[in-house]
Amino acid sequence: MTDHADLVAALVRAYGEGPGINAGGARLPHRERVIDLCNQVLAVLLPGYFAETVDADRLAGWLAYRLDRLEADLVDMAGAACSVTGTAGARVMVRDTLGDLVGVRALVATDVEAAFANDPAAIDRGTIVLGYPSIQTLAIQRFAHRLYRRGLPILPRLMTEVMHGRTGIDIHPGAQIGESCFIDHGTGVVIGETSRIGHHCVLYQGVGLIAWNPLAKDEHGELKRGAANKRHPDLEDHVTVYSGASILGGDTVIGHHSVIGGNVWLTRSVEPHSVVTSEAPELTIRRRKGAPRG
Repeated sequence: MTDHADLVAALVRAYGEGPGINAGGARLPHRERVIDLCNQVLAVLLPGYFAETVDADRLAGWLAYRLDRLEADLVDMAGAACSVTGTAGARVMVRDTLGDLVGVRALVATDVEAAFANDPAAIDRGTIVLGYPSIQTLAIQRFAHRLYRRGLPILPRLMTEVMHGRTGIDIHPGAQIGESCFIDHGTGVVIGETSRIGHHCVLYQGVGLIAWNPLAKDEHGELKRGAANKRHPDLEDHVTVYSGASILGGDTVIGHHSVIGGNVWLTRSVEPHSVVTSEAPELTIRRRKGAPRG
């Protein structure tokens, strides 16, 4: 067997120079358990779609069991997250957030309806719930947002990152999203922490609601962090943003009933009922060398 003494010593020194080790430190939420937690939340919000089939006459008992398990796991992981920053009251945060489940489900139901209303490929609502990545992502983000709003560290971000890895849609738990949100296709969508999205908005794949450089810094030259530093744009009600568009900056507001065209790069606000497009690129089409004639 190879003697790894030199490698062990080198790695120990490397660990001392930066992050990557938590030996003897705070108990952290386990990523695999966070995946299971997301699945539990989906099962409670949308019974029968993301877990076992549920008989209507046994729904109440099934739900009581599910909620007990969800509360226990959530309290444990919230406690681990709070231990890192010294935040108190994990159990209270969890209890209050579970009380939000009815409201979260109502919002998710509007997202399903928005998908059905905006996508002619949507044959039925069951297919939307099972097959549209935006529904899963929005459901978890809406729940995680409640935890985030109550000051729970780490765990809300881990939950939305689980969905980012699963669906390709990256929504920070701090983002505020109104009812009836539809993210069509979804791959590559990024919505930053301080974004606010109004009601009945539609986003297509590759849309970014992101910060704008130069990023704000404090008197010590360090980046201003957190929700108090407004750095992502807002969309008012009934805004549509087509694929590949990037909207940047905390002072940027897209007025209601506006349409932002594909591949637009936008760093300033626009009035309601605006249509923003970019010049079409000039195309050059030529015949390949050696291609047969006729």
